[in-house]
Amino acid sequence: MSRIANTLSQLKAHGRQALIPYVTAGFPFADVTPELMHAMVKAGSDIIELGVPFSDPMADGPVIQKAGEKALTFGIGMTQVLDMVRTFRQTDTTTPVVLMGYANPVERYDIKHGQPGQSSAFARDAAAAGVDGVLIVDYPPEECEQFAATLKANGLDLIFLLAPTSTPERMDLVGRLASGYVYYVSLKGVTGSGALDIASVAEALPRIRQHVSVPVGVGFGIRDAATAQAIGKVADDLVTSDQERAEMELKAYEAETTRMGLQTEINKEEAKNTNLFVSGARPFVMWVCAFALAYAAVLEPIARFVAQVWFGYAGAFPVIDTDLTLQVLFGILGLGAYRSVEKIKGVANK
Repeated sequence: MSRIANTLSQLKAHGRQALIPYVTAGFPFADVTPELMHAMVKAGSDIIELGVPFSDPMADGPVIQKAGEKALTFGIGMTQVLDMVRTFRQTDTTTPVVLMGYANPVERYDIKHGQPGQSSAFARDAAAAGVDGVLIVDYPPEECEQFAATLKANGLDLIFLLAPTSTPERMDLVGRLASGYVYYVSLKGVTGSGALDIASVAEALPRIRQHVSVPVGVGFGIRDAATAQAIGKVADDLVTSDQERAEMELKAYEAETTRMGLQTEINKEEAKNTNLFVSGARPFVMWVCAFALAYAAVLEPIARFVAQVWFGYAGAFPVIDTDLTLQVLFGILGLGAYRSVEKIKGVANK
């Protein structure tokens, strides 16, 4: 018996529905997901649904889309998501974890990490990391019987979506292939859209159970405690996300992005002004150096005479070659000034 099936069986024996919260991997920060998962368990989560970020999520509403976009900017992909599950499993070996995502990251992982003649690298590595189930939104049951068999061979449950528009034939096929539980999309649309019609959900679930033997979880539209309590009276499991927290995180992220954009423009303008200053200062410094050297040449006879007279009166110092001394001195000054200008210009151009 899988970890998912065992958890749902124990909850049913105690007269409870499973609470299955969703969180996007890598949101709001790249390294915080394992800690969030542990916090979700402490808060009462029975199964964790971990979203794999993807650039074209057809089933996700604007909040989850933006959360995924932010995670992608952190470089979060399937490899990083599996690492997060592996980290979570170091201290939690009982809470089931379901990956929810799309076909592209799974197939790309197989291409990148697979070997000719071997089964799915994704299924192998997901099972090794501690994943218990997989929900691929754009894998219809008609097209993934082999994928279902591969997951089953690796001890993973394949979870399917059913919708208000699903036909009896589609429900039969899902009932034959699905394991763990079935995810019923409670409304027509993407996540977070529209108001949940409790009566319609209550009417649909008995029809689904005629075709499906595994528990039926209800999601899409469960965004607060009130809707969760209402759905809990008719569903086997509840799939939900903290919409309010996610919206707050996204607003903070957008505000920070705006601030960083403005700061970037300010930095560009400052660099531009510095460049203009350096462009004007460079010939000035070169002319000063040239004037200093010419001035030294004019003063050389006077400087030699003063030095000889001065040291002659002292009687204890040798006569200094003033010509060589002045040339070295002004040469060092000129080289230092030129290098300083070049350094300033290099910083300004970064």
